[in-house]
Amino acid sequence: MREIVLDTETTGLDPLRGDRLVEIGCVEMINRMPTGQTFHVYLNPERDMPQEAFNVHGLSSEFLADKPLFGAVADDFLTFIADAPLVIHNASFDIGFINAELSKVSRAAIPRDRLVDTLTLARRKHPGVSNRLDDLCSRYAIDNSRRTKHGALLDAELLAEVYIDLIGARQSQLILSETRQSFGAGQVDAPRRQREEPLAPRVTEADAAAHAAFVATLGGTPIWNEFSKES
Repeated sequence: MREIVLDTETTGLDPLRGDRLVEIGCVEMINRMPTGQTFHVYLNPERDMPQEAFNVHGLSSEFLADKPLFGAVADDFLTFIADAPLVIHNASFDIGFINAELSKVSRAAIPRDRLVDTLTLARRKHPGVSNRLDDLCSRYAIDNSRRTKHGALLDAELLAEVYIDLIGARQSQLILSETRQSFGAGQVDAPRRQREEPLAPRVTEADAAAHAAFVATLGGTPIWNEFSKES
């Protein structure tokens, strides 16, 4: 199953009041594992950058001045996300901005039934506590030390790790890699890592000789000899 983990940065909180996208970051996941394929772009918002927003993400008007307009990258963005579910933290915020930008370039809005809101999932799993991305990283022991400012691609990468833990996929992957899985009437061994070099034998020649001497004291024909013949 293909999923896209997505995050954005903006000039403010409300696209209906003139706020615009300034960054989009996407991370592709297949079967709940990041593939390494990403989509990342900075955008010229065609307006000033309020100080409050700059304090959050550090993207200045000067830095964004030569970046593409959304219309220039819209098709590339839509091609990358295709029809995959979109995993977003506080999805209504990001999708509101994305759909506002799509409307400006005469593209269809992304339907909300494609969204997987990790904030909603986190609130159900961890009620009564803060479920910001930083809080979830701490809760699941995910290193977010690089996150000195908000950044769409970095936050999408961190959210992908959080999402795996939030839905229990990491634990499932560990179990699947260490246990036999049944398929119908047969059983198939899950792939296991092999040692590059076999362990050295732990039974010494002296141990083997002592065991042979002990068996000789038993007399007669030990019953396990019958099993060794059958095998």
